[in-house]
Amino acid sequence: MPATSSTPPPALRPYLSARHAQLWTEADTFADEQVTPRIARMEAAPDRVERKLAELMGARGWFGATIPTALGGIGAGHVARSVLVHRIACASASAAAILQATLIPVGAVLHFANDEQRQRWLPGVADGSRLLSIAVTEPEAGGHIGGIETTARRAGKEWVITGSKVHVGNSHIAAAHLVVARTAGAGASTSTALTAFMVESDRPGLTLHDHRGGLGLHGFSAGRLDLDQVRIPHDNVLGDIGRGSAVAQSSSILYGRPNLAAVSLGIHEAVVATTTERLKTRIRYRSTLSDLPVLRDRVGGMEARLRAARILAYQAVHLLDEGVSCDAELINSKYLGHRWAMKSAQDAMELHGAHALDRDYLLQRLWRDIQHTYPPAGTGEVQRIRLADAAFDEDHVQWSERLAATSATPANELSTASI
Repeated sequence: MPATSSTPPPALRPYLSARHAQLWTEADTFADEQVTPRIARMEAAPDRVERKLAELMGARGWFGATIPTALGGIGAGHVARSVLVHRIACASASAAAILQATLIPVGAVLHFANDEQRQRWLPGVADGSRLLSIAVTEPEAGGHIGGIETTARRAGKEWVITGSKVHVGNSHIAAAHLVVARTAGAGASTSTALTAFMVESDRPGLTLHDHRGGLGLHGFSAGRLDLDQVRIPHDNVLGDIGRGSAVAQSSSILYGRPNLAAVSLGIHEAVVATTTERLKTRIRYRSTLSDLPVLRDRVGGMEARLRAARILAYQAVHLLDEGVSCDAELINSKYLGHRWAMKSAQDAMELHGAHALDRDYLLQRLWRDIQHTYPPAGTGEVQRIRLADAAFDEDHVQWSERLAATSATPANELSTASI
């Protein structure tokens, strides 16, 4: 694949500040110098968790992209985190997944934790020493929040949690997991039945299964946690008791969906660059494949999708930084970002012919990795249902309007009472 570009396209100027452009260049340089040299090793050992890249990104403060400077973060906002995830994903979706997975629970802590909890959890994330994961999905319920079976019961000044969580991003490198569990009995509505807890990874009774590589994203761990009567102090309750659904839903919309849109965008960009480079250098009929109109038509479709996905992804997080109501835009950026990247990846496979099937060829990795941006934070069906809600103008909480501004607000101004 051609070297990554350190110059943002002109079409993104309305959304990028000088600081964003600087982060763009820094991320591209990091990808070239630190990520790309590790890819072959990551692909050759899919059952190995990549820890060094997490350490290097942590040292640069990137896990603290949305954490206020008062808490050790860089306080750069939502566009900034998309820039970082997008540019890293151009080189490796696995590395980008490591970055984005911890950014999701960071959002939950920012929005729902009290001052003491923010001081306790966020500085370690900001300097990369104590990363977080979010554990919502379960073996039977999948991502259906209302079907969560993990339970938490009060025992004096402690809570006892029992259940299992799967597909936990950064499961093997996180120092603590944000676990959503059921705290109300049968018959309670989902909106009041769940509570969010911070569970340290070394708590007795918490078992982390061995990492097993998946179809793609080699090096990124998304494992299973079993909790067998894990005891935690009441101080580890995140937000109000019974508000776990709000923690999970808001984190998915404000962080999960735009993060995945950025990962899809990076893969998409690499797909198009790889394909055009191949067609420009492949000789056919005393010319190159890039001169054939039938192939140019296919590439034109890929380029159209890429440009549209890029604008959609950055416009959504720009609106989020502005505090504008944009839940539907965030949802759409994830939905179409994946859909368009998937279509371009399939077109690229066909345009490459049998060469695309070579195990060591870049395109095969890109095709495998893009499959991983479909299920998290809601499948395509879930996204369409949420977009239908917007089309029918049904009354739903607009998390972007309610919570987004707190990402750039000093910790002492953040009060869960105001949420």
